[in-house]
Amino acid sequence: MTINPDLQGRSYPAAEVYDVGREKIREFARAVKATHPAHFDVEAAKALGHSDLVAPPTFAIIIAQRADAQLIEDPESGIDFSRVVHADQRFTHHRPIIAGDRLVAELHVDGVRAMGGGAMITTRSEIFALTASNDDARESVATATSSILVRGEGQ
Repeated sequence: MTINPDLQGRSYPAAEVYDVGREKIREFARAVKATHPAHFDVEAAKALGHSDLVAPPTFAIIIAQRADAQLIEDPESGIDFSRVVHADQRFTHHRPIIAGDRLVAELHVDGVRAMGGGAMITTRSEIFALTASNDDARESVATATSSILVRGEGQ
């Protein structure tokens, strides 16, 4: 199956909520070798003006990949995940991710470009924190832009 060129411009709504916990931040920080005390010690984070532990900047990938999964799993996309090569990932942070955040992400397919027998697909995940008082109110947290190359047959 070839990549559906009509994916460009498609959006996928925010799916399940990701609850950011202290241990998730600590585990991620250890995994990426982020050593700042604000990732591990609440008092160190508060000394910097935060309400709780601060996630390393790349923590946003967890939420972005959940959004990307909607595209990958969409039968209309034509994407065979075994043929996917991750090409690029960028983050624009609007504010830090903090323990206690309840995050969701909307996925937007910004580009589909045929390349040989495959395609380069560029997506943008808009990551929001739900407010404590109203799950419909959202605060912008980060924008994750990703490009994947889906190799064609014989590539």
